[in-house]
Amino acid sequence: MLEKGENKEYLPIEGLAAFNKATAELLLGADNPVIKEGRIATVQGLSGTGSLRLAAAFIQRYLPGVKVLISSPTWGNHKNILNDAGVPWSEYRYFDPKTVGLDFDGMLADMKDAPNGSIILLHGCAHNPTGIDPTTEQWDIIADVIQEKEHIAFFDVAYQGFASGSLDEDANSVRRFAARGMELFVAQSYSKNLGLYAERIGATNVITTSPELALRIKSQLKRLARPMYSNPPVHGARIVANVVGDPALFDEWRAEMQLMAGRIKQVRQKLYDELVAKDKSGKDWSFILKQIGMFSFTGLSQSQSENMTNKWHVYMTKDGRISLAGLSSAKCGYLADAIIDSYYNVQ
Repeated sequence: MLEKGENKEYLPIEGLAAFNKATAELLLGADNPVIKEGRIATVQGLSGTGSLRLAAAFIQRYLPGVKVLISSPTWGNHKNILNDAGVPWSEYRYFDPKTVGLDFDGMLADMKDAPNGSIILLHGCAHNPTGIDPTTEQWDIIADVIQEKEHIAFFDVAYQGFASGSLDEDANSVRRFAARGMELFVAQSYSKNLGLYAERIGATNVITTSPELALRIKSQLKRLARPMYSNPPVHGARIVANVVGDPALFDEWRAEMQLMAGRIKQVRQKLYDELVAKDKSGKDWSFILKQIGMFSFTGLSQSQSENMTNKWHVYMTKDGRISLAGLSSAKCGYLADAIIDSYYNVQ
């Protein structure tokens, strides 16, 4: 990029054209009918947060009073984003503390109970904070309910390629919904999968039923973006466009993602093995292996999490979430000791 002598002139409101093309193709696959038929409006956003915020502003202006349903629990900033955009929200059941797994029946019941035409915020892959994702069969049932209730799905895709190591596998949920002809909001981020945290690179996508509708929605997203931040940053957008546009760089990136995702899977397995070896009670710790992505939801309470920090000097969020990206193989035994002590000895 330095050799090309590219400048720092403003981008258009919707962002870098090469980035927008690349990000839509990464999300859906280059040969997807949605892209070939021009049924997607893509606007470069300020990473995941900014892309969610732009979509929330669109919802507030053009779907006033419509409630967004978010999972319980969800990423903490979802509530802040919706509150600041003036969008009402409520929660649907997601985490089952008894199984440390998905409360699928509760999730479906809450979606069915919501007023027709509600917006359902879903994590495309690697649910944050639980690491618990629906299976492919469950995604299809969720799509059935959303269609029956005339809801709109709103995907937050912050970890594409970083959960399973495969860009395609991690976009499976979004692609299955899009293949049904459903209208969708999708926010994307390149913070985790390309390490562009400080560049603030992401996108707001709206998948529609016609190219005419996509053009109109894109124009309204631009109207919202102009007074909000005027136009997005160029440097990180060029990095994404260059990496995706160069076959050698693209292959290198995919290999590195597989390496990173693979390492996280290895420490997940090692932590599980250590817990099983050290805990003689016969407790089932397999939920750790069923979770995916950077995080593991341990099922520890706030007081148990505080014991992890105060006694064992293990630093984690108070909801029991640990980042496996910060865990080395050598520390898995120590972490298992801390978890077992906190689980059994703290009320």
